[in-house]
Amino acid sequence: MCTETLRMSVDPSAPMNYVDDDASSGSGDDVNLLDGQNKHQSVTPSGSGRRKRGRRATGDAIVDAMLEIAAASKMRASAIMKSEDRFSISKCIKVLDEIQDTSVSMDDFDLELEEMELVAAAGYYYYNSVTRQPCISSSPSGSCFMAEVLEGHDSVCREMFRMDKHVFHRLCNTLRQRGMLRDTSGVMIEEQLAIFLNVIGHNERNRVIQERFQHSGETISRHFNNVLKAVKSLSREFLEPPPLTTPAEILNSNRFFPYFKDCIGVIDGMHIPAHVPAKDQSRFRNQSGFLSQNVLAACTFDMQFIFIYPGWEGSVADSRVLRAVLDDPDQNFPHVPEGKYYLVDMGYSNMEGFIAPYPGVQCHLQEYKGANQLPRNAEELFNHRHSSLRNVIQKSFNVLKTRFPILKLAPQYAFHVQRDIVIAACVLHNYIRREEKNDWLFAGVEGVTVEELPDIDDQQDVHLASTVQDEVASSLRESIAESMWDNFVNNWNEW
Repeated sequence: MCTETLRMSVDPSAPMNYVDDDASSGSGDDVNLLDGQNKHQSVTPSGSGRRKRGRRATGDAIVDAMLEIAAASKMRASAIMKSEDRFSISKCIKVLDEIQDTSVSMDDFDLELEEMELVAAAGYYYYNSVTRQPCISSSPSGSCFMAEVLEGHDSVCREMFRMDKHVFHRLCNTLRQRGMLRDTSGVMIEEQLAIFLNVIGHNERNRVIQERFQHSGETISRHFNNVLKAVKSLSREFLEPPPLTTPAEILNSNRFFPYFKDCIGVIDGMHIPAHVPAKDQSRFRNQSGFLSQNVLAACTFDMQFIFIYPGWEGSVADSRVLRAVLDDPDQNFPHVPEGKYYLVDMGYSNMEGFIAPYPGVQCHLQEYKGANQLPRNAEELFNHRHSSLRNVIQKSFNVLKTRFPILKLAPQYAFHVQRDIVIAACVLHNYIRREEKNDWLFAGVEGVTVEELPDIDDQQDVHLASTVQDEVASSLRESIAESMWDNFVNNWNEW
């Protein structure tokens, strides 16, 4: 931009802010703003008495100067960065000194604008250089971060995208081939998925993702919602009924087989912190005192989710959620074949298809720790092994929340989006489990007992089920406990 053009657009008599770099203490915190008249007086050329511009101008001072004449700064910065020479703030300051040394006859106002243009241009360049990810190439915005993750060490991809590289690429291919997402002129599917995974995998706010991927807030929000919808649409494929054969985890254990040979999974409730309007908070406040949505979950012994039903108020008991699901065919809860059953905790009724521990008998694994804690009767033995087998759903919850920390805090989204995030997280959880059995988070809980803290809804459910259902369930539990106890008495080494 030429000085004459800029001068025509500025009224010299109007007040104008300016940064006095000599006033800086060197810490970057002290910036003095003077009006145009004072500034004009301070830079009036006076031969050898003219002040040299200080070399210790800090980033904050430069950025403030940039903000004063943003239009000029952008044009000047663009012109400078297109030159062959490497642009730097030190070179800019050197140019300022040369202007002051050689332009004694220049009109004071022209000199003032040239200086401010250059300082602002330097500020604009400095601002962009410190807020954008470093990138050698001239690729589109966001590709620098993507290249750093996908071309870097495997641990970087695991940390940023919460999955291994080959799983990430396979998921992108799935979404692309099925037409669930499409590449846009500025954002490839890989980057769209990365945006979504960065949000739910780190609970990042929109403005943080804007800086990381160098896109507008609207672009980030649009792609987040598109990916959320696409991943959720995979739920029917990746949240499917369990096989009816005896699970390998039971079949290969003398402690569980043949006693639990007809067990096909585990059911429990998971409380996810929720963000809701003030008028709804009383309904969402659970017995622990915090706002949550109660999520009904069922999983296999391979730590894959079978069924997810989010969105219930935190004040609602687990047993009521299950009964509502069973009474509503539209929820598509997997049918429980005759003779098969799920394991449930004390918060549920012992009824046909759902086997709970014996009430009034210790049932948590930690209660059996330490010396002299062997079970004393069939009921205690049943509860202990029931708890050991049921622990798989605690492992699944642990892996899910560790991978996607957004589930540990209440995200600032509309409630229907919060519900969909839970479903999408479970779909990704299952996808990763199928594609990479040795995933580091799953491997971290293999063979490990995850401590089961007393559940929010761990009081015994009072359920008015039919007498026939109660008798069938009670009879099954009794036969399993007696068979298990007889074998245990004769083979103490099986404990």
